[in-house]
Amino acid sequence: MDLILWRHAEAVDGTPDHARELTERGLKQARRVAAWLEERRPKRLRILCSPTVRTRQTASAFSEDFEIVPALAPDQGVAELLAAAGWPDASGAVLIVGHQPALGRLASLLLAGHEAEWTIKKGGLWWFSNRVRDGETQTVLRASITAELA
Repeated sequence: MDLILWRHAEAVDGTPDHARELTERGLKQARRVAAWLEERRPKRLRILCSPTVRTRQTASAFSEDFEIVPALAPDQGVAELLAAAGWPDASGAVLIVGHQPALGRLASLLLAGHEAEWTIKKGGLWWFSNRVRDGETQTVLRASITAELA
């Protein structure tokens, strides 16, 4: 299984939080990362998106074919993200468009084996795979890209 974590791009400040839209810079960030991802798009890709406006706008830069999943909202944690994605047992690939701090905590759990306060930059994308080698399940970081480098 592949698990791709994509933090929403830069959004305006304000309230209510769920209604915050992307800035012009954020729209550009989303389009750049979407273009990078499109060149590498997995064949069977399920796209899951937080219900906030900024995550839906970020996802829309890549595809309109995404599922809005309340378990990916900003107040949710790592367990909810893992359950929504079906990691590590689902087949194919899952792209989660979501928020800090849950995305960073999930990246930490996958790579270091415990949750820590890691940060994924706004618009940034981390791509993980899992595999079995010599009877041991391993998590592999396939890519980590920022909007500036996409």
